[in-house]
Amino acid sequence: MVTAPGTGHQDPSAEVLTEAAAAFGLLASPARLHIVWALIQGESDVTGLAERVGGALPAVSQHLTKLKLAGLVRSRREGRRQVYFVDANGQAAVVDVVRLLVGRLAERDTAAAAPARRLRGL
Repeated sequence: MVTAPGTGHQDPSAEVLTEAAAAFGLLASPARLHIVWALIQGESDVTGLAERVGGALPAVSQHLTKLKLAGLVRSRREGRRQVYFVDANGQAAVVDVVRLLVGRLAERDTAAAAPARRLRGL
């Protein structure tokens, strides 16, 4: 790490920045972001995720594979099905950012729509 002049703060290494950029790059897809958001709420199998995010089963499965490779989600076998969940030990900081950002944007969207709904009901 290099200390930034005049700040006393250390800059992250190139490797750390590359890893972070890769994780954020994966989340640049609305479908993957929705999948991570859904898994933050609770674990699910690929069929449940496909229904929730409105995606085709093969596409959701491919997204899950990429998210697993990035360490954002994990899976375990339960009988004949794979159950996916957020990896709290892997990229927990990235998942926290998703939780905060998407949660705040959703709250803002809900708050902005609330007055319009009330006006329609008058």
